[in-house]
Amino acid sequence: MATWEFKGRELVNCSCDYGCSCQFNGLPDKGHCYAVAGIQVDEGHFGETRLDGLRVGAIFKWPGPIHEGHGEALAFVDRRANDAQREALLKIMTGQDTDPFATMFAVYASTIETMHPPVFTDIELELDIDGRRGRMKIENYVDMTGEPLRNKVTGEESRAQIRLPAGFEYEVADIGSASSRTTGPMTLELSDTYGQFANIHLNSHGVVRA
Repeated sequence: MATWEFKGRELVNCSCDYGCSCQFNGLPDKGHCYAVAGIQVDEGHFGETRLDGLRVGAIFKWPGPIHEGHGEALAFVDRRANDAQREALLKIMTGQDTDPFATMFAVYASTIETMHPPVFTDIELELDIDGRRGRMKIENYVDMTGEPLRNKVTGEESRAQIRLPAGFEYEVADIGSASSRTTGPMTLELSDTYGQFANIHLNSHGVVRA
């Protein structure tokens, strides 16, 4: 098994209301789980292959709770990645060379029934985790935006966080509002639903904890 590790940032938009009950071992509030995710790898490696500066994205659909399976997924990999980097990123995203269920990638991969061929393309990704702002644009496939939660009376920005000391994705995530529209083989439309902004540090064994 090759060893890998990376530090990066992510924006995730799912179909749940703000807070996402799945983060608390609950069930998805709509009965199903649809999600769009974008990750910026700031620095990392897979074996001897460097991954610094590359981006990945994904669309997911589960007809019920994630743990019940029957999921569908489409992965996007940065066009700038060379063959070795593409292979490395796809292995990480599909839970390979990873301890069983140690990362969100490994957990989700175990529930996917339909995996579309990966798309190698330009991924426009802007992420400000502290500011709770972000956008991912993948031409012909994804348009996702994220912004801070706002007070419904005053319109002022509001900050909320989720802490998961034993989580498989992050230790701390800032929660915001996000919207996504996708086209292509997997279509969905999310408007002002759960947005997750997080700094992530993962390796073959799971979350690297401070």
